[in-house]
Amino acid sequence: MDLQKFIETQELSTFPIGLGGCRNMNNFFDSCDYDLMVFDENSSNDEIISFENNLITIHHASLFETNTKKLLQYDKLKILQDDSWNLKIFLSTISEKRSLLFSDFAKNSLIESIFCCQKTKDGITNNDVFTPCWQKCASYHLADALSSLNNNPPSPSHMLDSLRKFKKSSINNHISSVLDTIGIERATPTLLERMFKSTIGFSDLIEKNNHSELIQQKYDFFLENSMLSDCYFYLGYVNKENFVKIKDNLNKEQDLIHILKIAFDIEVDSNLLQQQAEVIQTTSNAVLEIVSNA
Repeated sequence: MDLQKFIETQELSTFPIGLGGCRNMNNFFDSCDYDLMVFDENSSNDEIISFENNLITIHHASLFETNTKKLLQYDKLKILQDDSWNLKIFLSTISEKRSLLFSDFAKNSLIESIFCCQKTKDGITNNDVFTPCWQKCASYHLADALSSLNNNPPSPSHMLDSLRKFKKSSINNHISSVLDTIGIERATPTLLERMFKSTIGFSDLIEKNNHSELIQQKYDFFLENSMLSDCYFYLGYVNKENFVKIKDNLNKEQDLIHILKIAFDIEVDSNLLQQQAEVIQTTSNAVLEIVSNA
């Protein structure tokens, strides 16, 4: 695909731009989009645009970024244009701190996982309708941490496959905690279709950026290739990302539980939720201790 033509069409030729994501790492599916990092110092939401029968996601970026998760997304970018060389210098700085960034993101994810587990326990006591959502998020945050500790940046389409392939280690032995609590064993075509429709609905409500078209594309690919567990994991991860965006305003969003019940395929058995919270919290604390003492 002619990315330079796309850049010109979108009038982006004055900004430093890099290609990131799985398309840059040669580990992608036909359904994967092209992740363009446009360093326009703009904090706008991502834009997803169809071009030459492909989907391109424009990530508005900053050369002064300090957020660890975003910095890891910029790691090893393929530079498409950088007349000032500012992007090259920026990427060199990221490369020098690469191991520290992965460690920092892992620690942050573990802390978020522990926080979500506590929200789950409190929610069980307080009959909070969002309690199962917090537990799903706890498991996905732990997945983020384990991926990062294996020097893998977040990639929801490929993460489940990666988790299964990581070499055995004191840290990777805890991957079973994620696989046992996410719910992937429940994946069936009928369930996934219901989750998919609700995930799209939730995305449209929160993101409003055509992400639903990309979700559709990936869902179709997973189903056509009988990758049911990967599809389940992917849909749940997308919902986790959007749930995090509204987590501080849930008291104003009570009606969203109706769509999240299906999108997240949530568990309503409080005893099982309590058990899952204990497993993930114990695991996250154990991994955090290993990382902190390294």
